[in-house]
Amino acid sequence: MSVLINEDFILQNTAAKELYHGFAEDEPILDFHNHLPADEIASDRSFADMQEVWLAGDHYKWRAMRANGTAERFCTGDASPREKFDAWAATVPHAMGNPLYHWTHLELSRYFGIEDLFSPATADMVWEVGNAKLAQPEFSTRGLLKKMKVRALCTTDDPVDSLEHHAAIRDDASCEVKVYPTFRPDVALRVDDAEIFNSWADKLSDVSGVDCSSLRGFKAAIRKRHGFFHEMGGRISDHGLYRIFDAECSEFEADKIFASTRSGQSAEEAETEKFGNYLMLFFGELDAAAGWTKQLHIGCERNNSTKMFEKLGRDVGCDSMADVDHAQALRHYLDALQQRDALPKMIVYPLNPVNNYSLATMLGNFQGGDGNEGEPPCRLQLGTSWWFMDCKDGMEEQMRVFANTSLFSHFVGMLTDSRSFLSFTRHEYFRRILCNQLGAGMESGDLPRDMELVGDMVKRICFGNAERFFGLDV
Repeated sequence: MSVLINEDFILQNTAAKELYHGFAEDEPILDFHNHLPADEIASDRSFADMQEVWLAGDHYKWRAMRANGTAERFCTGDASPREKFDAWAATVPHAMGNPLYHWTHLELSRYFGIEDLFSPATADMVWEVGNAKLAQPEFSTRGLLKKMKVRALCTTDDPVDSLEHHAAIRDDASCEVKVYPTFRPDVALRVDDAEIFNSWADKLSDVSGVDCSSLRGFKAAIRKRHGFFHEMGGRISDHGLYRIFDAECSEFEADKIFASTRSGQSAEEAETEKFGNYLMLFFGELDAAAGWTKQLHIGCERNNSTKMFEKLGRDVGCDSMADVDHAQALRHYLDALQQRDALPKMIVYPLNPVNNYSLATMLGNFQGGDGNEGEPPCRLQLGTSWWFMDCKDGMEEQMRVFANTSLFSHFVGMLTDSRSFLSFTRHEYFRRILCNQLGAGMESGDLPRDMELVGDMVKRICFGNAERFFGLDV
């Protein structure tokens, strides 16, 4: 038995153990937001070694390794796979208290059956055992997903993506997991950089067959791609925003900003804010009309190290929480959409937990009221803890806020937000934390001592609520 990961890991009371083992443990997974590459599922990719499947592209690990004094060549550089793996082994013993410590040992246990603590002393064994298992057919991408009972997942995709790999997965009867695209049009807002914007608009024109030389054509092309994603089974959009745009913009102003950007002139900050607000309202209307769910990931300070950005680019572990008050901007955004009768289902993920209560209570102002048949309860939700906060403390705090301000029984639960095929143990991590928190409430008398009542809620939060909320065929 593992010295860390045992059957009652994190479960600190009797009720928690009964909730987890009786109601949560065997539920399938619907991972409604991640960054997995669809082509690797379509091709059923196999991995060469533990570094390739476990470390490559993982900026969470790179950040920890740098904090441990690891040279960059062992993170993102030209060191050999085994050298990078050994650098991670040297880091892990110092990561106690960081969720990476729990994640690392959950991944070793659940995927590879390795129960020893990971360190330089066990690195040879983990490398040899892990590589031997990765050579087996059941450790391909699809095999790893099947091992974790992943029923369906939603990738993150640019509107100009052909979605050819999603089509291949859909048409492959041997693939047991459903893979759906998510509409992520972040570059459509980048009028602050004419080169980036115009390159993307040209691609949009090519893939849609619609002339994007005018704002009208640009919107028509986006609408056409939104419809294509719908045809491919997509039912979710996603936006990664520093903050919610909050400046009114008329059609005339938006057209002027668009034309200027298309001529090669990057927009000023105030113009970018206006155009962003205009387009986000348009995106909201598209989602509402199609019955989609909109996700807002807000509050990240990105690419903070100029030196690292110039050397390595984005998504290399140099991002952090922003200190932004989003409440008023969210109010204006939701209110404007509601006045247009175009407020879609929505999940808001603030990166900084200081925003949890203000945004959760703001969402409560716009719940329901229209009586639309088939609409799920809690159609506007505070999303699960994201990025730096998908740790035990962050999850517990987010769940307390949700319960205190809304109806926790309708929470759609956890997601991985990951690029790794070994990340699905995060659902188990969440479920254990969920059951431990509810179990503590049952034993303290804050919740009813009714195992069936609370257990049914646990099952729904683990899977059933998300299945109903997003309307995906799972």
